Amino acid sequence: MSDAVGSDAEIAAAYSVRAEEYVRVLGDIEQLDAADRATIGAWRDSTTGTLLDAGSGPGIWTRFLGEGGDGHPRDAWGLDVTEAFVASARARFPDTTFAVGSFRDIPAADASLGGILAWYSLIHTPPVEVPAVLAEFARALRPGGSLLIGYFDGPAREPFAHQIAMAYFWSADTLGEMLADVGFTVASAERRDRFPGEASTRSHGALTAVRRRG
Repeated sequence: MSDAVGSDAEIAAAYSVRAEEYVRVLGDIEQLDAADRATIGAWRDSTTGTLLDAGSGPGIWTRFLGEGGDGHPRDAWGLDVTEAFVASARARFPDTTFAVGSFRDIPAADASLGGILAWYSLIHTPPVEVPAVLAEFARALRPGGSLLIGYFDGPAREPFAHQIAMAYFWSADTLGEMLADVGFTVASAERRDRFPGEASTRSHGALTAVRRRG
């Protein structure tokens, strides 16, 4: 893939420049919204098997997934294209596994994962390339495995000027159609407006989908 707008190379370069700032502002679980913690925690506890945090950034959610909700650690690992994020995550969470790489080509065997979290990690992917990423998620997930996507809710595929790199709005309906095309069944969707003090002012969306059997 070329170094075009929205490529892994461009995204990694953009986040590398501000990685330290990003970790400082959003590098601790307590800095993240309680509603997001509740959504991701409930999803985590509904899954079995190995969990992947696809686009793990500073690694907070990866660590959260690995903690488990009942006091029993889970097998969870993070994958990110930004080497600075992975280095920081490894230093701060040495008991959690992180790898440098792309969720366009997940280093996992077919049907080997129980769940994939893509929490605001698809926002910079050019819309024309998102179906291929979703198909890669489907490949790596076992039948019955679960996918949780977090995104900025708005007119689907419409770009906006994110502070790091160009990003795109999505909607549950549009994502649901693309997910159905690659073997998923949508299980739930949520939308909420933001409140003062949150990291973003844009409306939030989250969608859970299950890899179909057969």
